[in-house]
Amino acid sequence: MHSLLRFTLDLFEPSPVLTSDVQAPKADASPAVHFRHPQASREVRLGHALVAYEFKRGQRRSIGFSVGPHGLAVRAPKWVPLYEVDAALQEKSAWILRKLQESRERHARMAEHTIDWRDGASLPFLGQTVALKLDPAHGFATAGAELIAGDFLAPDAASASLPAVQSPMTLRLSLPNNASADQIRDAVQAWLMRQAKRVFLERLDHFAPLLGVQWKKLALSNAGTRWGSARVDGSIRLNWRLVHFKMTVIDYVVAHELSHLREMNHSPRFWDTVQSVVPDYAALRRQLKDEAAPRWT
Repeated sequence: MHSLLRFTLDLFEPSPVLTSDVQAPKADASPAVHFRHPQASREVRLGHALVAYEFKRGQRRSIGFSVGPHGLAVRAPKWVPLYEVDAALQEKSAWILRKLQESRERHARMAEHTIDWRDGASLPFLGQTVALKLDPAHGFATAGAELIAGDFLAPDAASASLPAVQSPMTLRLSLPNNASADQIRDAVQAWLMRQAKRVFLERLDHFAPLLGVQWKKLALSNAGTRWGSARVDGSIRLNWRLVHFKMTVIDYVVAHELSHLREMNHSPRFWDTVQSVVPDYAALRRQLKDEAAPRWT
């Protein structure tokens, strides 16, 4: 059975249960939790949860589970009977349910961090808070945007014993005061993408010699479920939204993808390679999963 299983863990995740063609659950055994993929064609009961999942067959050699932003997707070879698919789901039910719950909680956090595109709104940049300021009187050299470092605010007389606090950085946008939410969002995205490319190039050039690899091409990604990817030809793709996170997290992702140029897998040798340049990669990996990036709408 184990030889049939292959698991794909995307950045965002949900989960399954006992499988059958999708139908309404029986009234005498109502599940406490529901997870439903929008393209669900089968469902399974796992513990106290009912999981409706997308099921497809194809030219493959193993059963594959993918827990993504929409829920659970299962892929199976054409020759594998359904009872073996059901058994595989039950065997890994704890893992599946845990990932589905983590995905649900992550999306709840993302919903709380939806950006309100207006003057005075804030968003994270390299782990720090940046406030947006519409400034129609200025045309900035950096294509319509300029980052102003925060000021240190001195404590007042009543709290003289407290340390000075740095105010948030300000991203000044050369937009009119009546700019629409779409205009503000597009201007900020363009600026963030420029910063992402600058930071990624710098970190790629830093880690590549340490790992003894050469990267050939960088492309910015906007993928919903992947932070990066690498190809054997040296092409690297990195999600520009990584610039919301601290530099240490960005370093982990950059090192992760460059390490694939030595090991195109996730074997122990691969993780040893990552650890050779990012010793605390495990903690940074958890941080990347636990800290939700802002939701762009």
